[in-house]
Amino acid sequence: METGHSTLQGLWLPLITPFRDDGLDDVSLRRLVRHFAAQPVDGLILAATTGEGLTLDEEEGERVCSISAAELAKIGRHMPLYLGLSGSDTRKLIKALEHTARWAVDGYLIACPYYTRPSQEGLFRHFSALADSTARPMLIYNIPYRTGVNLGNETMLRLAERANIVGVKDCCADQAQSFDLMRRRPSGFAVLTGEDALFYGALTQGADGGILASAHVEARAFATIRNRLIEGDQAGALSDWRLLADLPRLLFAEPSPAPIKHWLWRVGLIDSPELRLPMTRISDALAARIDREIERMKSAHGLAIENIAERSAAHPV
Repeated sequence: METGHSTLQGLWLPLITPFRDDGLDDVSLRRLVRHFAAQPVDGLILAATTGEGLTLDEEEGERVCSISAAELAKIGRHMPLYLGLSGSDTRKLIKALEHTARWAVDGYLIACPYYTRPSQEGLFRHFSALADSTARPMLIYNIPYRTGVNLGNETMLRLAERANIVGVKDCCADQAQSFDLMRRRPSGFAVLTGEDALFYGALTQGADGGILASAHVEARAFATIRNRLIEGDQAGALSDWRLLADLPRLLFAEPSPAPIKHWLWRVGLIDSPELRLPMTRISDALAARIDREIERMKSAHGLAIENIAERSAAHPV
């Protein structure tokens, strides 16, 4: 079952959206884009779950995309930008694709319809209609523990025949299903794990990479693990993973992206850890744990972490 897909791969970052005084923090967003453009990150997902996309109005969503694209162009870094979309009304999502057709993005990450729990045939028709409505590439986001519906492999493989359905962010939480999909998928259909804590295992089973919120903190370490496996250094990759495996647990100890925003704020990459309701700041106990880990990493990496804000200030907006 061959297709015309071009495989997406590597480390993708579902970028947080920085807020200040309930508005979009343009300055911090530019700082984030500059920082991660210098990291081994292969693409950015904007305004998705980690980016609190459901709390953004249309004007804010467009600004996130235009600011990110402009900042990348300013520094001469080519990095694909995908926009996160979700919803349970196929017609509204088609309109969203039409409204965003002029936005500065290269493709879409589209979640399965939530709450309504459609049949597999309904899911197939839903994503087929969306694929018919845009020429841009689409990644399917399969995360049943959020949406209440699991896109099965038979349906996924039918959708994979569509030229612009280029892959899946796989959060099905069923390792047997994930492995079966990687074994049977057509050439060029990407499987990117969205389960940070399962990154190493997914790669060893054939995943093309990951869309990892934890890469806000350790992008280079996640990328190195994948590179070691590609080079055949499984022992080295496993050794690195053992050192990194506790980080996702820490960053998901309370609802994401609150722990990540606290971390980025503490190291000076964003000017406020603000979130929008119903998301709230992390507990004092978790804040103390994260602060201790930041101090530990400062000691382990020298000045690399504590000088982030200073380096960013050296390249003002």
